[in-house]
Parts: sequence; C-alpha cells; structure tokens
Amino acid sequence: MGSGHELSSSNSVHQNRQHSQSPRLLQQAHGQTGIYTTPPDASKSLNPITNVSSSSTQQRTAQQQQPARPVETDTLKLKKAWEIALAPSKQIPMNAIMMYMSGNSLQIFSIMMVFMLFKGPIQGLLATNSAFAKFENENTKARLVGVKVVYVLMQLLLLALGIWKVNAMGLLPYVMRPPQ
Repeated sequence: MGSGHELSSSNSVHQNRQHSQSPRLLQQAHGQTGIYTTPPDASKSLNPITNVSSSSTQQRTAQQQQPARPVETDTLKLKKAWEIALAPSKQIPMNAIMMYMSGNSLQIFSIMMVFMLFKGPIQGLLATNSAFAKFENENTKARLVGVKVVYVLMQLLLLALGIWKVNAMGLLPYVMRPPQ
C-alpha cells in the first residue's frame, strides 16, 4: 500500500519536472524527433503555474499602478473627513457612562474625569482647521465646510456633557432667586 502511494507521488513529481523543461527536451523525452519550431505568439511566454501569458499579467499590474483620478481621490478624502468629523460622536456614550459612574461627589477621580472631558473638546475645537487641512484642496474646500460644522457640533455636545456633569456636582455657579 505504501509503495502505490510512493509510485503515484513519484509520477506526479516526474510530470511536474517534464512541464518545467524546455519544449525541445520534452520532444526528446516523448521520442519525437525533428526540429522544434516556435509558434507565432512565442514572444508571450506562459507562466508555468497559472498558464497565463506574462504580457497579460504585466497589463494587469500596469492597470493597478495607474494613479487614481482626481474625482476618486476627492471622494476618498471626503469619506475620511467625515470619519474624523463623526469620531467625537462615538465618544459621547462612553463619556456619558463614565460621568454617571464617577458620581456627583467632589473627589479626585470625578474632578479628573471632568477635567479630561473638558480638555478633549476644547483641544478639538482649537485644532479644527488643522484636523482637516490634509483633506482640503480647491475641489473639496466648499464641501468640507459642512464636515467642519458637524465636527464642531460634536465637540460642543461633548462640552455640554461636561457642563451637565459640573452642574450635577454642584460646581456650576448660578444665582437662585430667594423664595417668595
């Protein structure tokens, strides 16, 4: 049983060797004699693994390496800009849960959490133009205005969450009217 398997695997190895040999050697191995003539399309060599001509492979790689058109590049830039603009909205639920869990008492943990909640949006608001500078060109400048507005609104929502937390902690200064 073992020899049959070894025989079939040696046949496949022998066949693989034959396919990798030159055509003249293949003719001699099969007992054919005569002069080997090259076919008219011999300039297009076949890849022995995939049986695809190398010229078609070169054409595919040339197509893949062509630069993207400006319209496609602008579309991709806008998609990436929208991802950046909506990133603060993904932080709102996480920060709301963290503010709820930190409690309303004046402790170092809750004060640090509120500080971090104010620090992030303020830095984001100050760096709005630099965050979108890499996506801005003459074609996308007008469309980036809406993206920037959404980004600023998301940062303001995070600031509103911080103000809510400061009010819940009793740190927001406001004047109450005396009861009448």
